[in-house]
Amino acid sequence: MTRSADRLLAALARRDRARLAMVVCGALVGTAAGLALPGALAAAVDAVVAGDRSWPEVSWLLLLGAAQLTTDVLSGVLVGRITASATAWLRRRLADRLLQLGTRSPFADGDAVSRLAGDCTSAGGLVPVVVQFGSGTLLSAGAVVLLALLDWRLALVFLGSIPFAVLLARVHLRHSAEDVLAYQRVSGELGARMLDAVAGLRTIAAAGIADREAERVLRPLPRLNLAGRGIWRTQAKMVWRAALLLPAVEIVVLAAAGFGVLEKRLSVGDMLAVLGYVALGLGILAQIPMLTTLSRARSSAERLTEVLDEPVPESGKLGLLPGRGRIELRHVTVRGALEEVDLAVAAGTFLAVVGRSGSGKSALTGVLGGLVRPDEGAVLLDGRPLALLRPEELRAVVGYAFERPALLGETVADAVGYGSWAGEAAIRAACRTAQVDDVVVRLPRGYRTPLDETPLSGGERQRLGLARAIVHNPRVLILDDATASLDTVTELAVEDAMASALPGRTRIVVTHRASTASRADLVLWLEDGRIRAVAPHAALWREPGYRGVFTEEMEEAT
Repeated sequence: MTRSADRLLAALARRDRARLAMVVCGALVGTAAGLALPGALAAAVDAVVAGDRSWPEVSWLLLLGAAQLTTDVLSGVLVGRITASATAWLRRRLADRLLQLGTRSPFADGDAVSRLAGDCTSAGGLVPVVVQFGSGTLLSAGAVVLLALLDWRLALVFLGSIPFAVLLARVHLRHSAEDVLAYQRVSGELGARMLDAVAGLRTIAAAGIADREAERVLRPLPRLNLAGRGIWRTQAKMVWRAALLLPAVEIVVLAAAGFGVLEKRLSVGDMLAVLGYVALGLGILAQIPMLTTLSRARSSAERLTEVLDEPVPESGKLGLLPGRGRIELRHVTVRGALEEVDLAVAAGTFLAVVGRSGSGKSALTGVLGGLVRPDEGAVLLDGRPLALLRPEELRAVVGYAFERPALLGETVADAVGYGSWAGEAAIRAACRTAQVDDVVVRLPRGYRTPLDETPLSGGERQRLGLARAIVHNPRVLILDDATASLDTVTELAVEDAMASALPGRTRIVVTHRASTASRADLVLWLEDGRIRAVAPHAALWREPGYRGVFTEEMEEAT
């Protein structure tokens, strides 16, 4: 995992070489100017003290100061561009992989959001931080060399402090790395719990368990607190130790320089230069907090590679066979949901899927349309396994509508036409079939009304989601409880309109209503992940257990 993270960061560094080269050049110019400043200051002071003409030395001092200021400003702008570009690149890669993983992603929604929002930003800022750390280290090393050129005795005195600085940096990095990674992992877990709670606010309120849910969401806080305390404890130790080391070294070096002045090896200006070189040399201590930033960025890269290294099922390469939507399941197993399911759905069949909560209905609909790959077995559409089909062709002939559809796009028309090339006429026709056209045309700008300005009830959102599935003109239409928020009259009107608009198409509908099941050609009765029976509603109604499915659903609804 660590090597994968390093490869990711190396690729990040290579992708914006032009700007990176400019930042490196700016850092080198700034470092050179910073190293030259103490000497220039010494020369200017000595010239003024001696009463000589001082404007050349002062001008050179001002020029160096202006050069350093200019490079700092330009580097700041470039660093912002590099960080923004790198963060966007990482987010695109991560989002692409999460979408490729789809419904089988092992990463919880909140954790995925945490990686997209926080970890991509942290890792995206690594390259500029490395350049800054490198220039700071070079500045400190250069200051020691110039101090040696000024007086080798002072350099020896200063170098006596280097082992302490190196030890301080190593201890800080070793203790902070584990705490930083733990903090990020727990933050992701906390984000996942929070997102789940926000999505279920009404359910939580209706159940009256807000306090219990808050306790569940905040359960990782002690671990977050422990990791955070560890980070700050390490940081605090580093700060006070550095605060003691810096003045101690300055005092010792300045004392040695004082003897140099008494022996007339050094001038008054040289004393100022010594002070500057010591400050620059010990600037390496100021770089130690950046080690935490580097550690955090590397930990973020590790979390990103966990997603990027997650294997994606290989996409099919074959096209569709001619047909009208015959679906066959052969020994299909989805661990924890379905067990050895065999099923054949003839083309043009209206199949209702019923079962108690947790019986595997959503898993079955996911498998039937290729949203979920079974752990064992095969699913065939018109004689060809779904796993062998090109994804774009499969998505073009299988339409899905869900109980809580996510409407994506800028406008209402965009939301209905999402994922298709449908024009305005086709979009309106799909909305008429879904019995929602009359709602849309009453909006301030009709189908061009922005989604964020469109107040929609649960039933209206469901009908727009249904229209989005219809507009694809699919061979197979799968409705996963997609009419649950509609009243029975509207649901019947939608079914009649679909039968007219999509004649002869295969329709698979998960339902909790006996009236809907009664209108289906066949009913698939699921129980504990297995098919209990496949038969017309009237034949199954004789079974007390089958009637109990609808009784239970009515009790849950009330």
